[in-house]
Amino acid sequence: MDVDHERIRRAVREILVAVGENPDREGLLDTPDRVARMYAEIFSGLRTDPAVHLQTMFTQKHDEMVLVKDIEFSSCCEHHLLPFTGKAHIAYLPNGRIVGLSKLARVVDAVARRPQVQERMTEHVADLIMAHLKPRGVGVIVEASHSCMTIRGVRKPGAMTITSSMRGGFLTDPATRSELMSLVFGGK
Repeated sequence: MDVDHERIRRAVREILVAVGENPDREGLLDTPDRVARMYAEIFSGLRTDPAVHLQTMFTQKHDEMVLVKDIEFSSCCEHHLLPFTGKAHIAYLPNGRIVGLSKLARVVDAVARRPQVQERMTEHVADLIMAHLKPRGVGVIVEASHSCMTIRGVRKPGAMTITSSMRGGFLTDPATRSELMSLVFGGK
């Protein structure tokens, strides 16, 4: 389903009126249209299947961890429709097949571009990689700052939320999990 730009424009105009603004003043005239275009962009993950990025794999005997860290992302909290931004770290233990490293970043982007909570985002990325690569294990760690916590409510700028989702060897083998944590957070 495509984004209904006109419906968003009408809703944004109503929000402006509801908060006491004049949607017809010069600075706000194009705001409903800008917000509609922005929502189409930041929620584009609702219209894509992140698994498409995991379809091309390569046969490769590699028994050790593959880690792509510091994958920057922006997402949107489903509770307040405010952004949360941060970094994702993805590790997997290949089982005879690997995927192009950029594909892991593409999966993060596709999953991030939808309204959600960070916990579900972390689980979703781990589940996708586990289901499609069939590795011996997957570890996903997401670090993010949430606008709903920094600019409103409790107002705690600098607070970071860290979530993790471990599968296979990262869940069952303490040494493997420890190695991942050391590689991601070692110098911090």
